[in-house]
Amino acid sequence: MPEPRLAAIAHTLKNRLDPHTKRLSFAVAGAILAGTTAIAGVATTAFASDAGHVPTRESHPESGPLTYGLDISNYEPLYDWNASEAQFGIIKATEGTSFRDASFARHWRELGKKGIVRGAYHYGHPGNDPIAEAEHFLSAVNSQPAKPGDLLVLDLETTDGQSVAEVNAWAKEWLSYVKTKTGITPMFYSGWNFANTYGKGLAEYPLWVAHYSKAKGAVTPPADWKSWTIHQYTESPIDQNVSALTADQLRGLGRRAV
Repeated sequence: MPEPRLAAIAHTLKNRLDPHTKRLSFAVAGAILAGTTAIAGVATTAFASDAGHVPTRESHPESGPLTYGLDISNYEPLYDWNASEAQFGIIKATEGTSFRDASFARHWRELGKKGIVRGAYHYGHPGNDPIAEAEHFLSAVNSQPAKPGDLLVLDLETTDGQSVAEVNAWAKEWLSYVKTKTGITPMFYSGWNFANTYGKGLAEYPLWVAHYSKAKGAVTPPADWKSWTIHQYTESPIDQNVSALTADQLRGLGRRAV
């Protein structure tokens, strides 16, 4: 979803740390992952305003096969999507009010050529104005060619010293603004503990939750969510995920038309 990397043990309590201290993986990780087998069992005006919302499936791994995917940032700038078994890819676009991921355009282009589900995420900082951050994100996304099914995501993992109520209100404002501007219901990403503490009242936004101590697809939803959409189950050697939805259902959460 930083959006250097520490060892996974550092995340057992908060799942993911501040983006400037957590991403220590190397670009070679892409080559390692590229050969892995798929896991069974995961603007402003550039977006159409009639995007629909596909309900997420209840969080029972036995309900069906899971869809495998990855999330990537500039810490894996040369990841080979063409050789990857991923069925969806979500890539970092922006952070805060000024940072743009240098590898975003390349990853976006490669995912478009491969034809799998793709999405863009923004790493939020509640110490800033949420509208300014949302506009920064949409500006970056709108600078790239769009396709039906493109996903939008808020990655929220830090409080910037704000209270629970302030972080929660910040998230609601960012998410609501992006939804109003694009017609797309953004996804909400965070670690399980963070989402459980700061995610009250956000159940209308599909949940992408990081929980590394749970087997892939075996996570239960935190806070007010009744189901989860994506489970990030490991960051080794790069972030790996499964979705309870099919690839087509994931596309249904994104852009409806060009």
